Amino acid sequence: MNPFDLLKNPQVIKEQMEKVKEELKKITATGSSGGNMVIITLNGQMEMTDIKLDPICVDNRDIGMLQDLIMAAHHNATEKIQQQIKEKYGALLGDMNIPGLNI
Repeated sequence: MNPFDLLKNPQVIKEQMEKVKEELKKITATGSSGGNMVIITLNGQMEMTDIKLDPICVDNRDIGMLQDLIMAAHHNATEKIQQQIKEKYGALLGDMNIPGLNI
């Protein structure tokens, strides 16, 4: 995509980006860690929409492990969201360097 083509019709680009922004809210991915002891759901805007913790991993003597499991599950869900965005919008966003999307 030629970046100068984008400048010719900024209103169309704005409308397309608003549409994409709304569609990103509908994309979800679930990431897990620790054999599903921690399960996190993210939307396409990288917002956490749900978290489930297996009671076995909630041990106040090992908060560090729980923190690691949450971070690992979040990372797993983030990778899945990025893949979905790449598959759905890769052609549209391919030439744009959008931080965090790794497209």
